[in-house]
This record gives sequence, structure tokens and C-alpha cells, in this order.
Amino acid sequence: MFIQTEATPNPATLKFLPGRDVLGAGTMEFTTRDSAARSPLATKLFDVPGVTAVFYGSDFVTVTKDDSDWQHLKPAILGVIMEHYMSGTPLLADGEQADAGPHADEFFGEADAETVTIIKDLLDTRVRPAVASDGGDITFRGFKDGVVYLDMKGSCSGCPSSTATLKHGIQNLLKHFVPDVVEVRPM
Repeated sequence: MFIQTEATPNPATLKFLPGRDVLGAGTMEFTTRDSAARSPLATKLFDVPGVTAVFYGSDFVTVTKDDSDWQHLKPAILGVIMEHYMSGTPLLADGEQADAGPHADEFFGEADAETVTIIKDLLDTRVRPAVASDGGDITFRGFKDGVVYLDMKGSCSGCPSSTATLKHGIQNLLKHFVPDVVEVRPM
């Protein structure tokens, strides 16, 4: 088994491509050892000293580290991922599913439903594919008073260029296509 790695815009995050589906659809983020309990792979990745977060995309695993050196972490992480896939262990505990669809805690007014549909469509078709290629995900969380609230995950979370991505990329895109949008903010 050959696992490719790719750098991301976030120097604390590395993207691992095992050459097969990871989740297939949806995403999952684990930011603590406790949250990783639902995934045998994430649990083992958190056993590697220096790992602070694990993110699953359709065909990749993104790992975030503390101030440790990638030169020491990368071989251990590659070993954990390879061992997981070679063992045939499921990615998620029985009955668990990827995070997909709207969050129960999304917020927006009934009068803004049509605007929110357009925003979500733009995010899904133009933003999320580009962000996934960098090892992360951005999802809609809410819309109020012209402000779009987004949740940044994976390599996007804590990335030094995330503010520029939000303000100069996503905000400009949404303002161009949706006149009601005045600003984009992270949650």
C-alpha cells in the first residue's frame, strides 16, 4: 500500500491520501482524544505524540500537529494509517456515520431561506471542492443581518491564511452572487 502526502496551506497540517475512499461522502473532525473514540483510526492517530486533530474527507485523512517536527511524526502517522487499512478494521465504530447534511444548530430567519439555499449551493459547488483539495472543509452555520457564519475544519482550522480565504475569497464570491451578503465570519 502506498500512501501519498500533500502539504496544505496550514504548516501544522498534513494531508494523507491512502489511495482509497476514507469516508466517501461527508466529513468528520476529531479535535480531542475523547471525540476520536468513535473511530479506531483516529484513536490510534491520537496515540502518536504530537497529534492534536484528525479530519476525514472523502478520500483523505488530514492530521494536525502541535509544535513537533513533521520529520519525526510523518513516519509514525503513515505507519498507523497503513496498519489500519491493511487490518480491514472499519473506519468508524458500528452504527456511526459521517457528518453530512445540515447541522441541527444552523440559524437563519425564515425570510432568508431562499438566500441561504443560494449560499449553500455556492459553498457546495465552488468553495468546498477547493478547500477539500487543501485538506479541509468549510460548512454553513448561519446567516443573520447579512453576515454568513461558516465552520472551518481540518487544515482550515487554525490556518494562517484562513482569514484571507474567508475575506478575500469566499466573502467576495458570495457578495458577487448574493447581494444580501455583507460579510463572512468564522464560527
